Amino acid sequence: MEELLELTKDKTVIVVTHRLGVAKNVDKILVLEDGKLVETGTFEELQKMDGVFAKMWEE
Repeated sequence: MEELLELTKDKTVIVVTHRLGVAKNVDKILVLEDGKLVETGTFEELQKMDGVFAKMWEE
């Protein structure tokens, strides 16, 4: 992951993943549920919301 972060420094990159650990390293997270955008924010913001992302993280 560190290599990817270094290669993409100062660039816009869209990462699609089911591995939530990757989300800790990004600037903004978009959470989709049933094809709809349901939450957006940083890792910390989404944890505080206690919504869809936080519940997935707890699992």
